[in-house]
Amino acid sequence: MTRFGYTLMTEQSGPKELVRYAVSAEECGFDFEVCSDHFSPWLTSQGHAPNAWAVLGAVAHATERVGLYTYVTCPTMRYHPAIVAQQAATVQILADGRFTLGLGSGENLNEHVVGKGWPTIEQRHDMLREAIKIIRELFGGRLVDWRGEYFQVNSARLWDVPDVPVGLGVAMSGAKSVEKLSKLADHLIAVEPDKDLVDAWHAARQAANGTEGGRVIGQVPVCWDPDRDAAIERAHDQFRWCFGGWAVNADLPTPAGFAGATRFVRPEDVARGIPCGPDLDAIVDAVRPYWEAGFTDIALIQIGGQTQDLFLNEAAEPLLAALRAASP
Repeated sequence: MTRFGYTLMTEQSGPKELVRYAVSAEECGFDFEVCSDHFSPWLTSQGHAPNAWAVLGAVAHATERVGLYTYVTCPTMRYHPAIVAQQAATVQILADGRFTLGLGSGENLNEHVVGKGWPTIEQRHDMLREAIKIIRELFGGRLVDWRGEYFQVNSARLWDVPDVPVGLGVAMSGAKSVEKLSKLADHLIAVEPDKDLVDAWHAARQAANGTEGGRVIGQVPVCWDPDRDAAIERAHDQFRWCFGGWAVNADLPTPAGFAGATRFVRPEDVARGIPCGPDLDAIVDAVRPYWEAGFTDIALIQIGGQTQDLFLNEAAEPLLAALRAASP
């Protein structure tokens, strides 16, 4: 059964609003909620960037049923992996076992702020591998000493270890990342409905660990609105950044850079790539390639912080019914 989630998009809403939306999304029937972990919005028009871990702690306390994810945390630069392990263990306790730690190699937009530069993708993958190993060691509740190529840990121990182990989802995008990261991950996170990537991950995990299963988690932006023209205008204003492609999006350092890189993206370009307006069937059609590619968990982003209440109150329940009727 495909599960459908709601995105707590920290780039477009403040912390109190995010907690309120999380409660409403649970009441609407979403199966899980993912929380972005950014230091900056992609574009200044989005206007927010509260700390994801503080938000998740409040959401864990305010909700009862939904699964929770970071989507995703980079554990290599802005955060040391030992700190990520402590944060994740704490949220898992607060969430009574509903939390999954989503990890990735990060974006320059968020990680450059600590003044360590921006490594190549090969180095970022190597750093992520080492960070995941440290996090898993700390999750065991033992005293950990580590001196690796990128990180050092001295006499560290997590004193509050959850009864339910924290699952690890890891973002991968191609053959190299699958090769390096698949055996370290419980779940796959991917940004495109690429069946070859999903199949390669399952095969690599089976070969490395002899294990099958694991969730495949993706995310789809939508811009629901009773007025299609208003939806297109809002999606263009706040979400045209995603049309640069991930290779570009990972490397640009500032919202001004994203504004400049996407200045020639037109509203009609955005409308072709993102379902805009009141048509729920169009949203179902946009989500369909993900479950056809083997994704088990698909989170929706409703574009525009100011429209979350309208989306949750008017569109969410019929949309979830339509998605569940159409999906496996």
